[in-house]
Amino acid sequence: MTKPDLLVVGAGLFGLTIAQRAAESGLRVVIIDKRPHIGGNAYSSPDPTTGIEIHRYGAHLFHTSNQRVWDYVNRFTSFTSYVHHVHTSHAGVVYPMPVNLGTINQFFQAAMSPDQARALIAEQAAELGDKTPSNFVEKGISLVGRPLYEAFFRDYTAKQWQTDPEALPASIVSRLPVRYNYDARYFNDSHEGLPTNGYTAWFEAMIADPLIEVQLNTDFFAPGHQWSKEATVGAIPVVYTGPIDRYFDFNQGELSWRTIDLEEQHLPTGDFQGCSVMNYPDLDVPFTRILEFRHFHPERDYPDDVTVIHKEFSRFANRDDEPYYPVATADDQARLKLYQEQAAAEPVLFGGRLGMYRYFDMHQVIDAALTAFDEQVQPRIAAGQPFGEAGV
Repeated sequence: MTKPDLLVVGAGLFGLTIAQRAAESGLRVVIIDKRPHIGGNAYSSPDPTTGIEIHRYGAHLFHTSNQRVWDYVNRFTSFTSYVHHVHTSHAGVVYPMPVNLGTINQFFQAAMSPDQARALIAEQAAELGDKTPSNFVEKGISLVGRPLYEAFFRDYTAKQWQTDPEALPASIVSRLPVRYNYDARYFNDSHEGLPTNGYTAWFEAMIADPLIEVQLNTDFFAPGHQWSKEATVGAIPVVYTGPIDRYFDFNQGELSWRTIDLEEQHLPTGDFQGCSVMNYPDLDVPFTRILEFRHFHPERDYPDDVTVIHKEFSRFANRDDEPYYPVATADDQARLKLYQEQAAAEPVLFGGRLGMYRYFDMHQVIDAALTAFDEQVQPRIAAGQPFGEAGV
């Protein structure tokens, strides 16, 4: 390809969406990624032995109530009727998650009505008084009361984050619904499912355009090639979706991230745990959850004498790890503000989960990318203006 109209650094959902929209508008795009595949952490591939589709970087479930996003993604893939359910194994008993009336009655060995359960939880959360919850602990107690918080959230969070829960933002637990009925769905969204032919087929369809060139195993920060930072920034428009602190060589300090390690096992059974995700909130279990991938696609003809599971372990990310979850302590937020001030002066658009240091679900990433293209990328390229925003 001759000199492109746009360089997209990172082949995750933000970058793929920007690239697709740009090519659809007649722009020539190069996408680079240091990994050997597209799709970022949502990448999946079939297990070579069983054919079971494996989410290579942990479970990814697509759900949204955003009709624009739903209409957009359905241009490239159809979706199954999969509805996500999670269970949690605490003190030798399995409960439905997130907390619902079934969880509450099972935990307290009761048969409460919705009103009775609401009253009980309100009584158990009354220790906060009129205080507005300001951290993870207070928000958790306000939502489910202290007994349920300590059983299902406190120790799971200790394993997941290895950070004082009082230093974690309330938003982490706010993402989970609490229901006073027997609805055990994990998500509340109006649209939900998994891509019928897998995530990789979806992502490949997004960029199946002759105006898009993909260069994998290509490091933006490695010198000496035509798509490096030194060769492109200021010369062509760049959308950067990598870690914002890495872009500036960590000159304001490192932002803290959590990553995961996945231990894969092939087991000689057609069904190991009876569900796709089982959480383990107790401290005497070293992993946070077990994923069993056959349950994500019950419509497929998988073998009935073997299954594939991943045990998921959480830890702080090092520079060479794939970052998953921003810890976002007060110190992180202070550093982020400094990076955003630097980013505002760069002729680069910073976007996505890593570029903005925000936890996004997949549909939120796509929505942000669609908005960024319409409001910033397309008009600036058309006007010949440089990028210069600290996020989208």
